[in-house]
Amino acid sequence: MRVSLNWLKQYVDLDNHTPEELASMITKAGIEVDGISYVADKSTNVVVGYVISCEQHPNADKLKVCQVEVGDETLQIVCGAPNVASGQKVAVAKPGAVLPGDFKIKKAKLRGLESQGMICSLQELGVAEEYVPKDIQEGIYVFPADVEVGVDVTDYLNLADAILEFDLTPNRADALSMLGVAYEVGAILNKKITLPEQDLNVIDEKASDHVTVKVEAADDNPYYGAFLIKNVEIAPAPLWMRNYLIAAGIRPINNVVDITNYVLLEYGQPLHAFDFEKFGSNEIVVRRAKEQETIVTLDDEVRTLSPEHLVITNGKEPTALAGVMGGLNSEVTEETTTVLLEAAYFDGKRVRIGSKDHQLHSESSIRFEKGIDPNRVKPAGQRAAELLAKYANGTVLSGVSEFDHLDKSEKQLTVTVKQINDRLGTEIETGEMALIFEKLAFQYEQAGETFIVTIPTRRQDLQIFEDMLEEVARIYGYDNLPFTLPQGSQQAGQLTKNQLLKRYVKQYFEGAGLMETITYSLTTTKRSQMLVSPEIDQIAEEPVQLSKPMSEEHSTLRLSMLPEMLAAFSYNVARKQQDLSFYEIGSIFVSKEKTLQSQPEEKLRASGAITGKWLAHQWQQEIKSVDFYLLKGIIDGLFARLRLEPSYRQTEIKQMHPGRTAQIFIGEVPVGFIGQLHPTVQKEFDLKDTYVFDLDLDYLFAIHDDEPNFAKIPRYPSITRDIALVVDQTVAAADLEVTIKEAAGDWLQNVHVFDLYQGEHLAEGKKSLAFNLLYFDPERTLTDEEVEASYQAILAAVKQVHHAELRA
Repeated sequence: MRVSLNWLKQYVDLDNHTPEELASMITKAGIEVDGISYVADKSTNVVVGYVISCEQHPNADKLKVCQVEVGDETLQIVCGAPNVASGQKVAVAKPGAVLPGDFKIKKAKLRGLESQGMICSLQELGVAEEYVPKDIQEGIYVFPADVEVGVDVTDYLNLADAILEFDLTPNRADALSMLGVAYEVGAILNKKITLPEQDLNVIDEKASDHVTVKVEAADDNPYYGAFLIKNVEIAPAPLWMRNYLIAAGIRPINNVVDITNYVLLEYGQPLHAFDFEKFGSNEIVVRRAKEQETIVTLDDEVRTLSPEHLVITNGKEPTALAGVMGGLNSEVTEETTTVLLEAAYFDGKRVRIGSKDHQLHSESSIRFEKGIDPNRVKPAGQRAAELLAKYANGTVLSGVSEFDHLDKSEKQLTVTVKQINDRLGTEIETGEMALIFEKLAFQYEQAGETFIVTIPTRRQDLQIFEDMLEEVARIYGYDNLPFTLPQGSQQAGQLTKNQLLKRYVKQYFEGAGLMETITYSLTTTKRSQMLVSPEIDQIAEEPVQLSKPMSEEHSTLRLSMLPEMLAAFSYNVARKQQDLSFYEIGSIFVSKEKTLQSQPEEKLRASGAITGKWLAHQWQQEIKSVDFYLLKGIIDGLFARLRLEPSYRQTEIKQMHPGRTAQIFIGEVPVGFIGQLHPTVQKEFDLKDTYVFDLDLDYLFAIHDDEPNFAKIPRYPSITRDIALVVDQTVAAADLEVTIKEAAGDWLQNVHVFDLYQGEHLAEGKKSLAFNLLYFDPERTLTDEEVEASYQAILAAVKQVHHAELRA
């Protein structure tokens, strides 16, 4: 909602508060002001001028030479606007003027003739083009004849008006009108509201003699009022009204349309004007549309209707989609002389269906959907009829032809001072609470400390005691509510062990070069059964499906985070992002029963995927693509940080490469897997070689020892030895490493495999694995003899267990 402060001043005294001060007070009272803007940037030395004469430029076909009176002098101005003419009153930027955008006006010669200023369009004065009337978008702005020559144009065009942008919550539909905002600001500033005075002059001829109203869908349309205004003259709306519409973000069109829009914004009541002569009937019938019935709306689009839509008809065919948009067959045009003015109350749900089905979200539909004031429907129609009589020279017929089953009663809430103070922790006096209700313009009856408050129908958001409690709190001032610190033995909050570990793991992955992603917990039925870790696959019966999913893409709770992560990979690769490395920490949902009788169990997992190049130094001409061992190194680093020792066992998992996949164990407990996607899965997601992992964080966190420890920096030198062993191809490096550690003794601190060789000089079916052995004793320097003894013990053990031979 765009709120013009100059417009707002017509209803409530703003007490010289600046826009910034007012925005702060409104925000603190519960309606957030998103921002402050102005109709146009400031300009200087721009005045109203009178075009005395307008002659053709002797040296240019498209230029005119104008003599323009600007009050104290007459200026010669060369103008290229197609609509400039003698006798007009226009906006003139005199020499020395500064227009928006720091555009400075100087005397100049145009095709040999001196030009002493510029005749301006609204765009040149800073008004956004989308709000400029269509008929003057290509030319200068022409003032009405009653403006004073030589006066600054700023006030005439409302250029200095400040606009507050309200970010309204759905319950505050009352603030979708200028009167509603006036009540709100009046309560904040403790000012009385000045409502528009209605002075409607009518003739004896009755509207009901010319048109009747029949409503067949009373639940959808409990009130429909039809006013008739004859002898209407279509012309521009008055300048002040056009200014306010522009400030509110609405383009002026003509006096009839502008008046309905003005009352819409003033009262919050949507109206619609029909050309009565085109309406084609003396009867208005409001009903549900028929199946496959059509209407051509004002935007010249053919709309196919259904019985879910409410329409206004002439008894034969639809002439408007109720609350959404009128029909082209009864549009008000320059030839219109008799206006049929609709003021109605439509059910918000029915309007919502119509606007959603046809993608027509308008200022009218928004207000019907959120709820309008039933006591303003008819007065809004009377207000518009009065303005049509005044500014369109219309003749208003007496009365209104109406259908009225609308409940206009006001609700009451009973509150006590003690109740409110007990809930807010305040000590508001009875008199102060009565003043708060008076500020809100709520009628009340008081009996001691008890108030029976009558809720005006404009505030349909107030239904229960807590609603009234909030009203008292926000007008009293949230800043004035007392606050206390917790008393007693409570301690300051802190993160749990698992929360700390979760952050630690995130920091590690990001430090290792992976980017965090957050994917949906809901996925498709197919994806929910993909890339499930073996230990989860053993206990999960079936993925949990929603009974009423919003879409097939989000119908099933995930058993693995990897499929949706791969979908994110695919999305990025399609946009030329080839080198990707993601991780996610989140929950999967496991049910151990086929027919779900209880909530599924949530399990915390860490998953990740990498593809493309991991390293690319163009200057050094060094490129390294991702592979299994790169990802394994990242996982090994995580386990090292958690002080856990994993083991890897080759395995086969659906959708994973059969020869490049390993299950991860801590001892004999499976905690996840790592490997390359199967080529068919990579093709399905349009990916190149992609490697993934999935870890059980619940178990890893449960066994993590968070006791701080450290190792002394060695004071004595270490000794390294390399050993290359020839073994059968079926022997795993991890098994050799276990045997080496068991046989080496206490001095062996680290074993690292650094080479694999197969090929020439080795027998068929054999391979060579090279290990680096690190020895040291923190208490003394080891001797060569001690290290050699350990080395020989290792050779003997690997020969006995794995039939390994030392490579020559």
